Amino acid sequence: MADDRGQYSPGLIRMWRVFRTTREMMKDRGYALLDEDTQITLAEFADKYARDDGEADRSRLHFSCMPTEDMARKYTPLPTAKDPDPQPEIGKIWIEFNADENVGLKQLRDYMAHLVNGEYYSGIMVCIKPMTGMALRLLRGASGIAEGPKGGVEVFVEQDLLVNITKHELVPKHVLLSREEKDQLLKRYRLKETQLPRIQVTDPVAKYYGLRRGQVVKIIRRSETAGRYASYRWAI
Repeated sequence: MADDRGQYSPGLIRMWRVFRTTREMMKDRGYALLDEDTQITLAEFADKYARDDGEADRSRLHFSCMPTEDMARKYTPLPTAKDPDPQPEIGKIWIEFNADENVGLKQLRDYMAHLVNGEYYSGIMVCIKPMTGMALRLLRGASGIAEGPKGGVEVFVEQDLLVNITKHELVPKHVLLSREEKDQLLKRYRLKETQLPRIQVTDPVAKYYGLRRGQVVKIIRRSETAGRYASYRWAI
């Protein structure tokens, strides 16, 4: 390894891995990030984000990004008579690394207020430990969504981002279909979306890609006989 990890604390190395996976996740979803944004070395991370005590300053890890044109297209509803020019259901996102050991209602409400005031479409909060039950209920309830950004809030625990699960050899490539591509798929095979195999939005890979209920993802697997073959999953 180019980085001499012996000179860095385990906590700093851990946060470097979490930060790098988070950036990779946003790029894989379709947000506008350069390759170098996801390939920060440990030495570069320490130089930019380490405190005097050698630990990572989570308050300096926050970042925002915008969807690419391709991502915006995939999140744009099909035109209708009532809405001939639909707008993308995606936009600027704010990713925050919360430094509190316990994240409850106060932290979540403050975070939602920041997203609304900053005109962010959605947000991701990365926490040290799982949120309290009351905070999670607020996230899942309709009243919570009304108080926050239009696109909602996702929550990840740092432990879940230590490794990029999509890089594992057993995880096939996932490609989100646009509304038009989904419609074409259903027409081609004369199917209803409910007839497709399903994937839970809570599935780790689905969560990594930020799949929403009703979306269809194309899964490309390797085959010794066919080379590659595709299957489809409907997110529920």
